[in-house]
Amino acid sequence: MHTLIQGVILGVLTGGVYALMASGQTLIFGVMKVVNLAQGAFVIASAYLAFSLFTNYGIDPLFAVLITTPVMFGIGVLGHWIFLRPLRREDAVELSILVTFALALLIEGILSVTYHTTYRSINTSYANKAFDIGGFAISAVRVYGFVVSCVLLLLLYIVLQKTRFGRAIRATVQNPQSATLLGVDSNRVKAYGFGLGIATAAASGSIFGLLFPFNSGSHYDLISRLLSVVVLGGLGSIGGAVLAGVIIGVVSSVAAVTWSPTWSEMTFFIVLLLVLLVRPQGMFGRVERGNL
Repeated sequence: MHTLIQGVILGVLTGGVYALMASGQTLIFGVMKVVNLAQGAFVIASAYLAFSLFTNYGIDPLFAVLITTPVMFGIGVLGHWIFLRPLRREDAVELSILVTFALALLIEGILSVTYHTTYRSINTSYANKAFDIGGFAISAVRVYGFVVSCVLLLLLYIVLQKTRFGRAIRATVQNPQSATLLGVDSNRVKAYGFGLGIATAAASGSIFGLLFPFNSGSHYDLISRLLSVVVLGGLGSIGGAVLAGVIIGVVSSVAAVTWSPTWSEMTFFIVLLLVLLVRPQGMFGRVERGNL
């Protein structure tokens, strides 16, 4: 029982980070109806950026979020205007999959040339520390990463629900034609929405680099997990993505400590298949899709 509870705690902490990653993925889909296959590559690129800031300047990855997030937001906005906006409207959804996959390969190539393919990890002074709470050893890195993820998810919620920009995004998601008639610049909203989605990848990338070793090809495994989380939660539902991230994180962690770490990697897809057999639109697809 002790091992099981330990696995649940670990899963919740890890799931919070997956939730942050997936929130940007589902935000981009909600705003643009684009399945962004480059989201994982942006996470890894941000992990490398945090690694460089820590190695060269001693900036803690959790504080590096303040640097990487606005930088990646700008790159995301620029990337939208260069790669996605020129696509013909009638073919945009289909072509965007190919474009974002090509973008992921481009990012991988740049990272491979710059950092080579050696696995890297960010080893801070608290990397091996743990809190002993009620007899359970809880990694300090995972606790800090979970707390930062929750704070950023709260900020994302405030932006979407309490600001004029957030209202413009939600209006564009719910009814693009009506939003345009009301004076919303849909092209600008899409660009900023894409940038905001990439910004969440930047924030989660710094945390990811603290938790897991990574190299330039790590985005392949990561994007498959993110797509599992997003589809499970319901395409376009940020609340669903958050809940799905925690659920899959817990299931994967429990499988690792009670069964086998090898099979825990499969739980993302097993849980996804089981849910989709019962509810093909995901947990919150019908109710919340388009409502963010």
